[in-house]
Amino acid sequence: MSMQFDEVIATRERLREISKPPSFRARNKVIDRIDEICCRFIAACPFVIVASRGADSQIDVSPKGDPAGFVAVLDEKTLAIPDRLGNNRLDTFENVLVHPEIGLIFMIPGHGDTLRISGTAKVVRDVALQARLAIDGKQPHLILVITIAQVFVHCPKCVFRSKLWSPEHWPDRSSLPSLAEAIVTHAKSGETVAEVQAVIDHGIAHLY
Repeated sequence: MSMQFDEVIATRERLREISKPPSFRARNKVIDRIDEICCRFIAACPFVIVASRGADSQIDVSPKGDPAGFVAVLDEKTLAIPDRLGNNRLDTFENVLVHPEIGLIFMIPGHGDTLRISGTAKVVRDVALQARLAIDGKQPHLILVITIAQVFVHCPKCVFRSKLWSPEHWPDRSSLPSLAEAIVTHAKSGETVAEVQAVIDHGIAHLY
C-alpha cells in the first residue's frame, strides 16, 4: 500500500530551509582520529552498534557486546572489534567485503552521551591480535578492523527523552515475544518454542 504525505523532503536545500542551522559547537566537534577523550570513552564501553551495507544495498545494524573496553584502540586511526560465538550469519563481515564503509555507536549503561565513529572496515585474522583480544582463554576467530574517518561525541537528548537508563520508566515487557517465539514463527523451523529456548539458553551459558 502506498502512503500519502503532505510533503516528502527531496533536496538538501528544502531540508535546510525548514530547519535551524547547527550550532558552532555541533558543526566543529567532528575529529578524524581517536584522541585521549575518545580512548577514555571506548575503555569504559561494553556495547557498540555496528552499521554496514550489503551487496543488495540494504543497511544492516548489528550489536556487539563484551566486558568494558573490549574494542581495542590499535592507534589513533585504527580500532579492532573481536567477533564472538554467535549465529554464524556473519552479516557485517560479508557486508564489508563488498562495501567497506561502516558506522559505529558506542553506548555505556547509565551514561547519556554516545560516541559515533565512521570509517572503513576489513576482516582480519592475526595471531598476536587474536591473543590480545582473548577472553577466558578463548580467542576470537575473526576481527573487524576499522580505519577511522570521523569521530564525535553525541549529545544525550535522545537518551533522556527515551529514559533509556531509568528503570522506573521502562515499558511493560510482559507481552513481548521471546527470541525463541520469533524464531519458531519466522524461521518455520518445525521446533517448539521450548526446544528453541533450550538452544538459546545453552548459547548464553557458553558465551565464549
